[in-house]
Amino acid sequence: MLVTQAFRFELDPNRAARVALAKHVGAARFAYNWGLARSLGALEKGERIPSAMELHKEWNRWKRENAPWWVEVSKCAPQEAFRDLEQAFRNWRRKLARKPRFKRKKAPPDNTARFRGSIRVTPRHVQLPRIGKIRVKERTDKLLALLSEGKARILSATVAREADRWYVSLTCEVERPDPLLRHGEPVGVDLGLASFLVLSDGTRVDAPKPLRRALRLLRRRSRQLSRKRKGSRNHAKAVLRLARVHRRVRNIRRDFLHKLTTWLAKTKSVVVVENLSVRRLMGGRLSRSVADAGWGTFQQMLEYKALWYGSQLVVAPLAFPSTRLCSCCGALGPKLGLSERRFRCQACGFEADRDLNAAQNLRAYGLAHLTGSTGSSPGSDACGDPSGGGTALLSRSTSYGSKKQEVASRLWDPAG
Repeated sequence: MLVTQAFRFELDPNRAARVALAKHVGAARFAYNWGLARSLGALEKGERIPSAMELHKEWNRWKRENAPWWVEVSKCAPQEAFRDLEQAFRNWRRKLARKPRFKRKKAPPDNTARFRGSIRVTPRHVQLPRIGKIRVKERTDKLLALLSEGKARILSATVAREADRWYVSLTCEVERPDPLLRHGEPVGVDLGLASFLVLSDGTRVDAPKPLRRALRLLRRRSRQLSRKRKGSRNHAKAVLRLARVHRRVRNIRRDFLHKLTTWLAKTKSVVVVENLSVRRLMGGRLSRSVADAGWGTFQQMLEYKALWYGSQLVVAPLAFPSTRLCSCCGALGPKLGLSERRFRCQACGFEADRDLNAAQNLRAYGLAHLTGSTGSSPGSDACGDPSGGGTALLSRSTSYGSKKQEVASRLWDPAG
């Protein structure tokens, strides 16, 4: 089984390598913003947005007179920046992402540059086009073994700056053994803010909430930065101190999500999650808590790890009322406020924790998805009482373990 996998290493560059890396990151950001300005201009005039190839051709003509410094960086920087811009507009047209914005020097996700071509790896070095060899802080033995055995092929290398540290992510095509699909009962996973997730078997996992814990320190570092004069050494030091706190927050969250998704993919046969609209939730008063939780990253990690380890991921549609359905009789209740932590069924009198009830409904949805059953309520077997209201849902269910995406119609009709 061929999969795309990234290997991330922290770099240990000398002064010359740091300067070269900074030039490539800055050049990639400049080219992206240059192409975005032209694309937005074409959009305002009602013209077609130029493709990555068209932008690159125009860039080659423009840079000769306006960017003489470009000879110091690899041609990969503008090429990959224009490809990223083209993909960003494609995602926007498909309503998968917001309209592309200009990149900023202070934003860590914007401080990246991607390379293709002659990328080589040694036990303690990574060689990049135009920059040359850069020492890494940890050995690359695992990746080297895969490369020497012909089980991996490097596709690209992305360098990124986080505060005062540099990292390289080597995207590789890796041959992994076909996983043995496990057969077992599905487990529903309800994501929340009080507990990060609640499983249908009653297991609760609390999030570390690194942003919330670091909020006081972030505010203090921000106040210190505001008192410094821009352009001074003290201002640069204050910027670095603030960036280090943000980096630690990201690392804690990333480590937690990696460990949790690996545990789920390795131990659960079928994982059922709800397709949450993170973008919509980010616009409300809970946006900071939602961002701190990292739900979107959790689902992305769970997707590819389910494929790696032989489990199946079933995604319930956004319209599925997991919180409102009674997991005992299947009756559809009213909407619950965020402060209401208990679910009470008005039809059968069943009462349970709202998160546990939602997780059990997701488990029932996954069971119906796998068996292809329709017309039965999520909990009719549990209660033995098929009475009550119901709702019809047209859903998109995705089973990543079988590598297929299929459109299925699910009729939750307890009276049927």
